[in-house]
Amino acid sequence: MTDKNKRKRPLVADRRYPGKAKPKPKTSARAKPATRKAAPARRKAARTKRPRRGGIIGFFAGLARWIWRLIWTITWRVSLVAFLVLALAVGYIYTTIPPLEALLDGRARGSVTMLDREGEVFAWRGDQFGGVVSADSVSKHLRNAVIATEDKRFYNHLGVSPRGIASAVRINLSEGRGPLSGHGGSTITQQTAKLLCLGEPYDPSSGMTEKEYEAECRRSSLGRKAKEALFAVAMEIKYSKSDILSIYLNRAYMGGGAFGAEAAAQRFFGKPAAALSPSEGAMLAGLLTAPTTLSPTNNLDRSQSRAATVIRLMEDQGYLTAAEADEAIANPAQLSEAAEAEAGGYFADWVMSSGPEFFTRNTTEDVIIKTTLDQRIQRAAEEGLKWVFENKVRDTSKAQAAIVVMSSDGAVRALVGGRKTKVAGAFNRATQAMRQTGSAFKPFIYAAALDLGYSPEDIIVDEPYCLNIPGSGEWCPKNYTKNFKGPVSLTDALKDSLNIPAVKVSESVGRETVSAVATQFGIKSDLAAGPALALGASESTLLEMTGAYAGILNGGSSVTPYGLVDLRLLGETEPLMGTGGGINERVIQEDAARQLVYMMEKVISEGTGQRAQFGDRQLAGKTGTTSANKDAWFVGFSADYVAGVWMGYDDNTPLTGVTGGGLPAEIWRETMSRVHDGLPLKELPMQAPAPPSNLSEAQPEPQPQPRQPQGGGNQGGGGADNVIDRVLRDIFGGGSSGSGASAPAPSFLDR
Repeated sequence: MTDKNKRKRPLVADRRYPGKAKPKPKTSARAKPATRKAAPARRKAARTKRPRRGGIIGFFAGLARWIWRLIWTITWRVSLVAFLVLALAVGYIYTTIPPLEALLDGRARGSVTMLDREGEVFAWRGDQFGGVVSADSVSKHLRNAVIATEDKRFYNHLGVSPRGIASAVRINLSEGRGPLSGHGGSTITQQTAKLLCLGEPYDPSSGMTEKEYEAECRRSSLGRKAKEALFAVAMEIKYSKSDILSIYLNRAYMGGGAFGAEAAAQRFFGKPAAALSPSEGAMLAGLLTAPTTLSPTNNLDRSQSRAATVIRLMEDQGYLTAAEADEAIANPAQLSEAAEAEAGGYFADWVMSSGPEFFTRNTTEDVIIKTTLDQRIQRAAEEGLKWVFENKVRDTSKAQAAIVVMSSDGAVRALVGGRKTKVAGAFNRATQAMRQTGSAFKPFIYAAALDLGYSPEDIIVDEPYCLNIPGSGEWCPKNYTKNFKGPVSLTDALKDSLNIPAVKVSESVGRETVSAVATQFGIKSDLAAGPALALGASESTLLEMTGAYAGILNGGSSVTPYGLVDLRLLGETEPLMGTGGGINERVIQEDAARQLVYMMEKVISEGTGQRAQFGDRQLAGKTGTTSANKDAWFVGFSADYVAGVWMGYDDNTPLTGVTGGGLPAEIWRETMSRVHDGLPLKELPMQAPAPPSNLSEAQPEPQPQPRQPQGGGNQGGGGADNVIDRVLRDIFGGGSSGSGASAPAPSFLDR
């Protein structure tokens, strides 16, 4: 190897002057030229060798990049796991959701629909369900109103609307509430999930009541909201949008006991959901926010105002033109006649309480009940009561009143249980209030006497009179006027409502006989045992008293007041049960009943009940006022109908200046005059007696001694004298007997 092949080492000077050009090395002819591929490599090397930023800034920058990479790595892995978990949860819920048909009727109870005597619907009770409808079968105005009000992006989400939830949270916080209190931001799908209680049906064995179960379904919490969202997504996968809206329209509560659009449309407007107008559809959609508060049967004006808001929303979202919206607002929805009647009020409540519990209050079936109600007569009673209180009673009065109108067979045609007639579930003073009857009880005393053979023209002396009551001492009844009329006929005694003659007759025929007659006529309450029985010291309900007077009108047979004609299940033609009342056994002879009608006619034509007169119609009745004026009654009848009126205070406060012949008689007149409007005149079934031959020779009788009824104990002393009198009458043929009781003692009446 020669020295020229060796590479020369650089000189010191070369290193000292690096900028000086270096001589090009000589190349041999055979040497290959250098390639250009080395230059890019040098540039790449230069780029990769850029110095990094050092110091504290570089340290934190690197730390931030590391943390970001860590967060991203964790986030996408956690998100993937969460997505898989949610997908599995949604998939599981999807498998538990039942078929569509099983979700359309979610009521826990059945419904009761009541028909009047003409077959027209007038009342509903229970959970009313009008039948299955679909989103496509209901009126488009109802469908559009629901979407515009509840979920305007219904067709554009997958069950949950994050935008809607965020907006609701913002509104709640701005109004000072919690994020989940107030506006919920729920979609229609989420609301449907809540209506389904997230797929958890009510289990009676859980220990929860049905009310507690419903409250739990409506409870809002983060956990329940999360489950609700999952359920909503599963529903979106399981069903179409139309199916979800159909479930919602069938299960949503819309007030007035109506569940679903069809029941609400029938309940409030008397028409199917397919025939609703824009204003009617808007009103039903407006109820979804607060069905009880906004119910048109509770406050029609408030419901119409809410409907106007819904109509404007429909216009904003293009469902109505401006002209259509203006027309709907100018012509708001109106209630049907049945809806205006407030679900039958007191009458419907009474029918529900009188029927079998498993087919009325707690029915799980849909039941149809035909009743005896006559809506024309019901309106007459309500209008008559209202007129008197508006024109005859001061505005601040808290006095109450009740009315019953029935046929002579006990079929109740109208029933008003208080001054507020448009109510349901209220205290019914016609059927529930036990009040002293006062002189309204006296017809049963004279019924017993007439049945035993007395005549309406028999004479009795109205004079100071006392009885010695064992254990209580002397009892001396007084007349209401505090004066005495001397000898009077039984007719005059009843006409003027004299107390002393009534007590004398009661003691004469026997208290047990009077009690038996009153009980058989339908007075079911415990009757007073002492002589005060004759003055109406016993208590009764207005319904019982009116039914007892119906027995007098029909010729002496008792009746059981009834309102239920027949009961059947929805869709069935054969009734499960029939009428629960009507005419029963005879109590007094027909002649006695007709004579009593004659006596009671004089009460209205000449006596204490003259303020009950109207027109030229024959009327009969009796006034009644209790001690201290706590109760005032008027019960009477025409040839067509029997009506009873009670007036008083719920807390037994005495009435001021009111007697049975006053305001109660006027309420009776205003009611019955409306009831008989257009009816032909009919004569009462009464029989006028022949006057007794010795009427002019009537003398005051000696102090009477009550007789002892046949087969009974002594009713007031003097039993031995009565035995002698009966023996003498049996020998000489004096007097008469009837109804299995001994004849009256002659010492009581001058015949």
